Amino acid sequence: MINLCRKGEESVKKKLSKKDMNIVLNKLEKLYPNAECELVYNSPFELLISTILAAQCTDVRVNKVTSELYKEYNTPEKILELSQGELENKIRSCGFYSTKSKNILGTCKLLIENYDSLVPDERDELMKLPGVGRKTANVVISNAYNKPAFAVDTHVFRVSNRIGLANGKNVDETEKDLMKNIPKNLWTDTHHRIIFLGRRICKARRPLCEECPLKDECLYYKGEVI
Repeated sequence: MINLCRKGEESVKKKLSKKDMNIVLNKLEKLYPNAECELVYNSPFELLISTILAAQCTDVRVNKVTSELYKEYNTPEKILELSQGELENKIRSCGFYSTKSKNILGTCKLLIENYDSLVPDERDELMKLPGVGRKTANVVISNAYNKPAFAVDTHVFRVSNRIGLANGKNVDETEKDLMKNIPKNLWTDTHHRIIFLGRRICKARRPLCEECPLKDECLYYKGEVI
């Protein structure tokens, strides 16, 4: 990859043309036609808890933990049978287990008290729950309830700005850009496809640019962004 930006120099902020964006979206669809959430869940509640656990943790690790946890504890009522210490021990390998267990217990309590133990299908309501930010809420409403949303995690932020699908300084700006630049009916699928690309090819430290089918359009590959 030829990088035209000199070390220490601000990257040139650009986005792809509409034509190139469409090419990228088509290539992503062909590359990952069946991309979907890689967290394993059987209910909106399980997805919510898994997504809370997935903060700064891999989906693979979360799935290992929840494959045991959900055998007995897959409802708010069941989770609340556990003390914080007991829950911490069950989710310890996911990292930040003290904060996560506290948030999960708080979330379960509020679900029972305010939502009849049902996970809300509205972003604003979800974000009232402990440990649930905009990204987590978007994951739940898009995957559990099939509502268009663009969850911006570390992969989506990195990859979409590298390619030129977005030009955001932070996750909020990136989400707004993606929602503006990509048709609403493609938000959820494109979210998953970008994550797949980020995990498999467009890695954080050593992206496999020469293997990437998007390199002809990618602004990072062309050296137009860092």
